[in-house]
Amino acid sequence: MAVRVVEALSQPYQLGGATAHSGCSVGVALFPDDGEDASTLIRHADMAMYAAKREGRGNFQFFSPAMNAATHEHLLLENRMWGALNTNGFKLHLQAQVSLETGRVIGAEVLLRWHDQELGTVEPSRFIPVAEESGMIVPLGDWVLGQAMALLAEWRREGLDDIRLAVNLSARQFSGASLLSRLDELVAYHGIDPAMMELEITETAAMRDPESTREQLRQLRARGFKLAIDDFGTGYSSLAYLKLFAIDRIKIDRGFVKDIEHNPNDAVIVAATIGLAHSLGLAVVAEGVETHAQWGFLRDKHGDEAQGYLFARPMPVADFREFIRHQEQPVPGA
Repeated sequence: MAVRVVEALSQPYQLGGATAHSGCSVGVALFPDDGEDASTLIRHADMAMYAAKREGRGNFQFFSPAMNAATHEHLLLENRMWGALNTNGFKLHLQAQVSLETGRVIGAEVLLRWHDQELGTVEPSRFIPVAEESGMIVPLGDWVLGQAMALLAEWRREGLDDIRLAVNLSARQFSGASLLSRLDELVAYHGIDPAMMELEITETAAMRDPESTREQLRQLRARGFKLAIDDFGTGYSSLAYLKLFAIDRIKIDRGFVKDIEHNPNDAVIVAATIGLAHSLGLAVVAEGVETHAQWGFLRDKHGDEAQGYLFARPMPVADFREFIRHQEQPVPGA
């Protein structure tokens, strides 16, 4: 039955003289195993439906007791996150980005960290998916943008005005109608140079609607922001398509970097990506650099920048400030 419903609702139909498309996600709860009254069955079917959505639209899921625990976890985290957002419970950590040629720190990626009094340290892999599903990722991302711009303004007053900050934008935040106006407000309030902030979107988010992405990137570029495609190589775009986007650099996913010493295929892919990106006028940042051999390979292939545990782990803002003040940060082993 569920299969027939999904298939029926996925068929195109005529609406107002135009062809329309729709889809559905179906949740199934069975009497009496999943509930002995209508309200319980409907609640459990609703949980199963949201589980189906998380797996990708156009499918169905049967209710399972584990979904109760997942729903409880979701609600608990969402409630605690709202509290943390309203009481500055979230903190920024920074991971250094270095020039492969000189070894100098040229920027940092902004990372979000959360320590809850009751839950302890909550990993991003645990709370970010909840924020995305609930829609809280938008106000959370807005908070990060504000904090990052405030930090840039503070650094400028301290004479640290040559360090770029890279901030990740969620897919929902990037495509939201309020992003451009909000960025305009924040830049005007903090008085920063937009060129010192790099906005990152994932490859998958960029390719959801390429034409809309192209226009949004054009608007951001016109405002002076630097732009990057994050986790490159994990989605389904291509460098040939990226030439249409107004971006400055791509970030090679750590999944390709970690095995370049031992996997000839990964080595070839990384080298080719660097070469093709440069031919398109794009800089290349390698993520997840952890060994001297990886660093040597990337430098020999003329990679531009890198980040990873070889250079620095993510650290609180105050520690990062001291990190860049007290050392020129030569590349380890250089």
